[in-house]
Amino acid sequence: MKKLLPLLCLLMILACQTIPPAIQTVIPEWTPYDETSEIAENAGHKIGRMQYKLIQSKFLDKNEVWKSAADQIAYFSEAEYQALKPLILEQDILTMQGHIKTGKLTYEKITQWYLYRIVKYENDKDKSLHSIIALNANAVKEAQLKDKNKSANDHPLYGMPILLKDNINTAGMKTTAGAHALIDNQTEDAFIVERIKAKGGIILGKANLSEWAYFFCDGCPVGYSAVGGQTLNPYGRKVFETGGSSAGSGTTMAANYAAAAVGTETSGSILSPASKNSIVGLKPTIGLLSRSGIVPISSTLDTPGPMTRNVTDNAILLSAMAGEDAADIATKDNPKDKTYWDNLANVSLEGLRLGANTRFLEDSIYNLTVEKLKTFGVTIVEFDPVEINNDGFLTILNGDMKADLPAYLSQHSSATSGIKNTQDVIDHNLVDTLKRSPYGQARLEGVVAESISPEDFTKLKARLLKEGRKFFNTPMDEHNLDAVLSINNYNASHAAMAKYPCLTVPMGYQETGEPISLTFIGKTFEEDKLLRIGYAFEQATKVRRMPEGY
Repeated sequence: MKKLLPLLCLLMILACQTIPPAIQTVIPEWTPYDETSEIAENAGHKIGRMQYKLIQSKFLDKNEVWKSAADQIAYFSEAEYQALKPLILEQDILTMQGHIKTGKLTYEKITQWYLYRIVKYENDKDKSLHSIIALNANAVKEAQLKDKNKSANDHPLYGMPILLKDNINTAGMKTTAGAHALIDNQTEDAFIVERIKAKGGIILGKANLSEWAYFFCDGCPVGYSAVGGQTLNPYGRKVFETGGSSAGSGTTMAANYAAAAVGTETSGSILSPASKNSIVGLKPTIGLLSRSGIVPISSTLDTPGPMTRNVTDNAILLSAMAGEDAADIATKDNPKDKTYWDNLANVSLEGLRLGANTRFLEDSIYNLTVEKLKTFGVTIVEFDPVEINNDGFLTILNGDMKADLPAYLSQHSSATSGIKNTQDVIDHNLVDTLKRSPYGQARLEGVVAESISPEDFTKLKARLLKEGRKFFNTPMDEHNLDAVLSINNYNASHAAMAKYPCLTVPMGYQETGEPISLTFIGKTFEEDKLLRIGYAFEQATKVRRMPEGY
């Protein structure tokens, strides 16, 4: 044995010499740049609200955001990023979980890969989508624990990095709703975040949004917030709108910044950015998912929902978030413990009865898609939409926000700037309108001015619910339809009034390259049916493509 010791020492020395030392990845410092020429280029944009006043945030220090990622990707190299790309880029959650089981991936590497990719693109002024407000400084440590404790019975979301719209309360990261008034808002986890974590999901960070969920300024750019700046669309930076208000959730999914994202919708705020970014977005039935701990517009119409690159991941994230919340009465007796992803492949398009709105048949892509569905065995029933009375829709939003925002601020917010109600927000922004409210505060001013009586408010909500359901139930009941077909968020307000679920799935691209989506609308708690139909459509058409350059 003594004779072997010198030989073993020599072998150890030689072995150490053959392993190159790890090269530390250093994130280049972000320096705010002169955006004068960019703003000038957009001054003549045909869409008035895309004539931007600013692009970069005046408040967010990107270098502080990158600090949260720096140690986590310090020894994750470009070579490793490229090597892992085929296993992660555009891959669905079940595929990545398969790679975990075979040892090709770990949750740690998946998390590092997404963090590296975020910094790679968001720290480049010519690629940045201004879509990230915060990153979880403990994400990789959490992923390491997931690797250590994984089991055969884990939920598919286990170990997957998830981005949240920054109006969803998250412990350890500030929840700003994009507003300077909430820039220091520290909170506990929202109910749906608790559910995601309970299933093993990793909160990777917070995504930019239209400030106050686009109930702030009127006619202003979608995807703009004082905290996050102007979110841009990867399919056409400064050319195409991002959709709103869940703009960052949409753009981050299109750009492959996480396994999945969560958005929120009152009327179109998931459907619009999902459509504009060629991803899958689900606006659930009001009451399927809790709203506790989410910065509100309307307790009548608000809901969170999953935003993903494919239907399977959408179903997985939905199942993880669903649950009855004692603090949100709308969730009482809602569907429990449904594995929405399990039976997706059990429905084919053949034999389905889908309703096509005759007013939309003038759109060539919608028309072509309807004809294509017929070749798959779908019975298409064309219908003329019934006229309904939607007067007072804005009053619901004004009246609810006037009561719901103060309730959120008193129950869930740690904001120390004396913000207790909508008027306080307005006054706060008047201190520096150029930075805090460059597009004005018209919608907040409408909230303050709202004066409907409680009795009239109750009657208005009942009438609009009845009118919204009339809009869909008339063709669905008359023709025994499985779902109604719409475009993007075109019927978002009708579905909001009805509290019905909507699923939007990529349908194609216009000649300009701008994405367009087919939206399936069903009745209360028919998410499982919509997901199966959407999955069958997705698999039959497979039209989605990645944005060039990302």
